[in-house]
Amino acid sequence: MYVYRNSDLPPDPHFPANLEKLGYTITADDKIRSSTDLTAEFKYKINRNDRYNVKNREAMDECIRRIVMNRLQEAGLEIWRLPFANGPQESKAPTNEPHVPILVSKNLVKAARVIVVFGEPIQDLGIWAYRSIGADGINFGSAVNFTKSVLGDATENTDTALVIANTGQLLWHCASSRAVTQRTWEAADRPAGPWGQATRSWRNKIPGNKDWPEHIQYVFEHVLWPWLNEKSRIDVIGLSEGGQSALEYLQKRWAVWKPYISGICLGNPLQSTAVDLDMSTLTDPQSFTAFLASRGRAYVVSSDEVGKFQSGYREHGCNCYASGEELNAECIMPHAWRDMLVWLNMLYLNPGYAEQVMIRAEDMDEETREALENMTAPDEKDVQAEVVTKDEEVNPTETKPAEAQQE
Repeated sequence: MYVYRNSDLPPDPHFPANLEKLGYTITADDKIRSSTDLTAEFKYKINRNDRYNVKNREAMDECIRRIVMNRLQEAGLEIWRLPFANGPQESKAPTNEPHVPILVSKNLVKAARVIVVFGEPIQDLGIWAYRSIGADGINFGSAVNFTKSVLGDATENTDTALVIANTGQLLWHCASSRAVTQRTWEAADRPAGPWGQATRSWRNKIPGNKDWPEHIQYVFEHVLWPWLNEKSRIDVIGLSEGGQSALEYLQKRWAVWKPYISGICLGNPLQSTAVDLDMSTLTDPQSFTAFLASRGRAYVVSSDEVGKFQSGYREHGCNCYASGEELNAECIMPHAWRDMLVWLNMLYLNPGYAEQVMIRAEDMDEETREALENMTAPDEKDVQAEVVTKDEEVNPTETKPAEAQQE
């Protein structure tokens, strides 16, 4: 049996987290391109040994994370560390204890409206998709443009606050004293190249935020709840598993959160009417299922223009619309967030409005038709159901005020 010492093994490759040293630059249109060829995007495969490729990509990701975080803080967000001790920790307070960072606007305490975003568990904080950043620009593929649109220029004076949760960075990396994603964990430095990734233990778990369902619960109960008053309203944006877990949490505690939730928007909806939603309560105007049908909508992968009606109500329990992204679910948010905000703004300004339930003719059956005919919206008002054909076009911002219930 042969035993190799670390000194006998090839070292773990290292790449500096510096764009210039990696051979890249930021162009005038905010894209990362090769310094020697401004048309060339980031090249992943640079070596037949994939460990070199992984480490090179992680160095690039770290550069992007630093750029995005600086821009988000300049746009009016600050870092809060979870879990709290006796209250929100200062963003610059040094700590070596396991924690997960989230982004919160400075006006959360006095804002009448809060938009909370639960992203995908595979992404870093403030990043929608590295794929979109590489192809279309840093601000496009991250939360920078979204944040600027929500908060505007006068961050502390606006009446709308923003909270960006962190469903991805939930592994505590002891060596670097920071929370990381699974991808960053796998790219962490090793004693030698052939060594596998580090094993996990209780030391790598963050109290109260061990996984994304627990993190979402913590954000609702410890970040949002303390600042609410009877006039506060919350808009929820959930992406993939982040949206699914947010719906699961709200459905179990709907009696508590119902007075505060204004609307729900989902990107790449994963909830199922057969498993996740209690469709037996659809006819109850006070139920979460009825609320999702009337004040919720989802954006799906589709080659159609943003906002065009798509089938999916029977599967997901809410109307579905095209995101404008035809290939990758992780790229839905960069394309659809403007349409999401237009609709959420309308719901906030018009509490009596309700989404018109629409089902394609080929998806309609007697059971669904009967349920829709009996369904009523919150505040004892009807949600109208409409059957549309494939050729009919639906304006995504057209929602009808709920009509008074007929006696």
